[in-house]
Amino acid sequence: MERKIFDFTGLKCPMPVLKARRALKSMTIGQLAEIIADDPAAPIDFQHFCETSGNKLEQQSEQQGSFTFLIRKSTE
Repeated sequence: MERKIFDFTGLKCPMPVLKARRALKSMTIGQLAEIIADDPAAPIDFQHFCETSGNKLEQQSEQQGSFTFLIRKSTE
């Protein structure tokens, strides 16, 4: 399955998570989303989002203030 990349750089809480939620709705179960954000709250927000939405946070990394999250869509 193709990975979809979403760049939410420059957006502040809660916009990166809200936009990610909308983006994931358009994807098929099992598909991987790569989300880029630079909001300092993003790591906590995306971890909580995945725990509550049922999607799987497969990986997260940080490089020079930019965060990358790999989220596998697990639910409708």
